[in-house]
Amino acid sequence: MQLGLVGLGRMGANMTRRLMKDGHDLVVTDLDAGQVEMLAGEGATAAASIAELVEKLAAPRVVWLMVPSGEATESTFREALDRLAQGDVIVDGANSHYTDSLRRGQEAARKGVRLVDAGVSGGVWGLAEGYNLMVGGEPGAVELITPLLESLAPPQGHAHVGPVGAGHFVKMVHNGIEYGLLQAYGEGFEALAAYPHAELDLERIAELWTHGAVVRSWLLELLVRALEDDPRLEEIRGYVDDNGMGRWTVDFGVEHAVPLPAISAALFARFRSRQDDGFSAKVVAALRNQFGGHPVKGA
Repeated sequence: MQLGLVGLGRMGANMTRRLMKDGHDLVVTDLDAGQVEMLAGEGATAAASIAELVEKLAAPRVVWLMVPSGEATESTFREALDRLAQGDVIVDGANSHYTDSLRRGQEAARKGVRLVDAGVSGGVWGLAEGYNLMVGGEPGAVELITPLLESLAPPQGHAHVGPVGAGHFVKMVHNGIEYGLLQAYGEGFEALAAYPHAELDLERIAELWTHGAVVRSWLLELLVRALEDDPRLEEIRGYVDDNGMGRWTVDFGVEHAVPLPAISAALFARFRSRQDDGFSAKVVAALRNQFGGHPVKGA
């Protein structure tokens, strides 16, 4: 299937590679010409602009946006929408706020263009393991892009979760849950590191818990990797950024009276991490680097 992909950063470049490996025809563009040239060298068709990318696509055109949420997505969406026609599809793969997706879906529909909002999870591991895709949109548009979803996702790893807006709403809640899980691991391992009678082998304990324990998970496996490299996480600061989606989840809870105490506490713990250097924050920082390639600050 032919696809135009805009944005060749940490996620977009590897999504392009995974799609090309499965036989899809990719036309790509990015503000960084070097990224475009690199992917063209691997088999993609280069485009110098969104306008050129659209010209190289056959109808019905599918343009997938993988640019940062906020103003970058807004401007890219509008530029693509101006150049697309009735029956074409825009897929927004950024971490956009679901209310923005609802608005953009209505704007696109007035022109006969269909918006699909795709929550994408998988981080730097997506190229090899596949991406989990939470997709919102009208059924015809989702059906059109299903071959792409099947190539990007592992088995059972994509779902049409509802109309436009639902994909990004589900991804928002997904990231809120992620905040809580990371914080629970961070606090637990801070307690282990504080054991007063001996220095416990944190890597061994983390690895132990990956075998049959109730708290086993992929995140715990990634913590094993982080502790292998730095057994007491002495080489990184416990400074943890937030990408906005945890805040949005808490905001939703406040607006709709949905109790979210664990997710709220995890968000505020990230704010606290920027003021001191606790061990739990080091664990969360290390895990975010392991699963998403998010940068860490040196100690």
